[in-house]
Order: sequence, then C-alpha cells, then structure tokens
Amino acid sequence: MAQRKKPKTALLLNTTALAAVAVALLQGCAQMRTQQPQQLVPSEASVASHVAAATRAAGSDLKPLLTLCKPAPATRPAQAELDKGLAAFIAKPAPPPGQAFDNLYFVGADWVSAWAIKTSDGIILIDALNTQAEAAALIEGGMRKLGLDPAQIKYVIVTHGHGDHYGGAPYLAEKYRARVVMSEADWTMTETRLEFATPIWGAPPKRGPGDISAKDGDRVTLGDTSVTLYLTPGHTMGTISPVFDVTSNGQKHRAMLWGGTGFNFGKDVPRLDSYIGATQRMGAIVQSQRIDVLLSNHSNIDESQAKLAALRQQPAPAANPFVLGTPTVERALAVMGGCAQAQRDRFLMQ
Repeated sequence: MAQRKKPKTALLLNTTALAAVAVALLQGCAQMRTQQPQQLVPSEASVASHVAAATRAAGSDLKPLLTLCKPAPATRPAQAELDKGLAAFIAKPAPPPGQAFDNLYFVGADWVSAWAIKTSDGIILIDALNTQAEAAALIEGGMRKLGLDPAQIKYVIVTHGHGDHYGGAPYLAEKYRARVVMSEADWTMTETRLEFATPIWGAPPKRGPGDISAKDGDRVTLGDTSVTLYLTPGHTMGTISPVFDVTSNGQKHRAMLWGGTGFNFGKDVPRLDSYIGATQRMGAIVQSQRIDVLLSNHSNIDESQAKLAALRQQPAPAANPFVLGTPTVERALAVMGGCAQAQRDRFLMQ
C-alpha cells in the first residue's frame, strides 16, 4: 500500500515545535547552571568568606567555637613543645564535679572533660582524662562526691585515640572490668602508630575480648539508656560523637557530644574535607532528631564549667543552660564546618 505524504505545512509545524522545545531545554539548562552555587577558588577572599559565614553563625553565644577559625599550624608540634604544653594543662587546678542533667555528670579536669551517664543498670563513662592519677582523683573521686559509685562503670567510650581521652581507660577497665569502646580506625591507630606519643599519657588501652570496636550507628545500651555512636572523622579519622537522651527536671532532651574539635593534625586537606563532611552530615541528624544539647570533651568549647557553676547557683526548676535548642546546635556545626573550610583553603594556597 502506498504511504501518504505529509503536507509540507505539517512538516514545517513539527520542525518549528521541535526547535522551540530545544530552545526551552537549552534555556532551562542555562538557568540551572546559574542557580547552582559556585565553588570558591581557594584565595584570601574565600578564606575571608568562610570566616565571615562562621562568624555570622556563631552570633554572640557561640564565640568560643570561633577559635577554630584562627590559622592552624601546617606541622604538628615538636615533642618537647607537646610535652611542655600537656604538663601545663594537667597542672591546672581541676574544677569541682557537677551534675548537668538528672542523669549526666561532669567528672573532668580543667582542660579536658569526662562525662558519666547514669543508667538503671550502671554507668557509661565518656572519656577517661589524661592519666591514671587523674582517673583516680577526678573520675572516681568526683563520682563519689556526687553520690555515684565508680564500681558501676560498665563502659568507657573513648571519643578518639588521643591520650587526653584514653589516658585513664586502662586503669578503669582493669579495676572495674569496664568495656572500652573505640572506633576501629582509632583502635588500629593506637595499636600501631600513635598520632601523639608522650610519656605523660602512658600506654593506650589494649583491646581485650570484651572491648568494642564501634561502627557508625552502633549503640551502647545499658539498662534504660542507649547511646548511639556516630563516626565524625576529622580530628582523628575514627572520632566518635555519641548521641543520647538526658533529662532536666524530668523533661527529656537529646544531647550530642562532639567527639573531636581542633585542627592539630597539620596540613592534611583530605582530613579537613572529612571534618567538613561530618559537620554537614551531623547537622542533618541534629535536625531530624531534634538534638538540643551540645557537649564537648573540652570545657573551653562548650563552656561547661560556667554552665555548671550557674546550675549550682540557680534555684530549681530554672532553665538549664546546657539546653541550647536545635537551631543553636545546628549553628554550632555550621561554625565548625565554616572554620574548617577556611583552614582547608589556607592549606590549599600554601
């Protein structure tokens, strides 16, 4: 059967319509390209832009975090400098222990913190300070002053493999048969080559059969309490940031302890990229879980000493200064991420 030819007018209309579609697609693609944020080329201007964004996010209430925006050294400290600095930090008088929430207690030193979570079946300790002597005097002694029994320590979560956090862990693990929890990456680092080795800290914990190599999203559950462990690499490549519930005057809040803050690892751009990614990812988790409490393992970061002092002076049931609100916790992560971006650009320009 012979095929009927299409009229020339129809062909012209089809061609015109196709051309119009093509133009629309090209215009749409061009518009999408203009709407996408452009990656700033590392420069003094990009550094200033990141610092300015972090400063805006910090507002007037998160200024301690802006110390991260100061230029970080490209090399790690020499051994003598490291030892001298640590000795000076450890020599500072320790603050009194304190109760931050109904189920959370500060038992730390002046420079570095340790936190005890009281559960219905014992205590989960987060970090173990610099040395056995500090663990005995401040963690055990602090718990007793607060009415807690150190013999109830069942887990010691080490947020990252630096000695100011694992220093007292071997002592507590041996004395109380507590299980040490650390990420696989930081277990491996402490078992092979320490990032910072100094006799002031002594040897790291040795992984035993009951100890735990934590993966992202793992939970440590004791009695009525579960602590979710998120890997937030950067400060070390195996840094853990625990998330758990706390209560204040019977009201529940969701807390996150950021497991490693500073950029003391020298010129390592991939590591800063990991840190930036961790702040962005945890920002989404903060929003989805309505996390409204941000803690640190260094009290100059979360101002825990001042907040504990305020709680001691406040009549119950006054507002708890540790409760920041979810938007503020999100801003804190934006500050840390912005400062990390500024530091990454500084290193890329070197």
